[in-house]
Amino acid sequence: MRILIVDDSKAMRSIIMRSLRQAGLGQHSFEEASNGAEALAAVKADPPQLVLSDWNMPEMNGIELLENLRASGSRVRLGFITSETSNETRELAIRSGASFVLTKPFTPETLGQAITTAVGDLL
Repeated sequence: MRILIVDDSKAMRSIIMRSLRQAGLGQHSFEEASNGAEALAAVKADPPQLVLSDWNMPEMNGIELLENLRASGSRVRLGFITSETSNETRELAIRSGASFVLTKPFTPETLGQAITTAVGDLL
């Protein structure tokens, strides 16, 4: 399975990759994008099986990425890993088609559980 990790922080992308490995998901391949616009282009060019996206990013934020993907007909599974904690944010994400919303800070276990629930059929 290919996983696209989208976050404007290189350090956070590295933390997510390390957490995926610690959660037992290290056998999958990881790709990176630093904002929603880069991620949208990457998904359109060669869709991964899962996108893990931050919410707040320059150029195109995570919810705009998700909305653009759905508007283009893409059904790629997308989960948010974000510092946004409001119920409104969570509800908007799920209503827009997100597979899950995981709040920072997270543990490898909670990340692994969210991914297993969202894409267990692909693992």
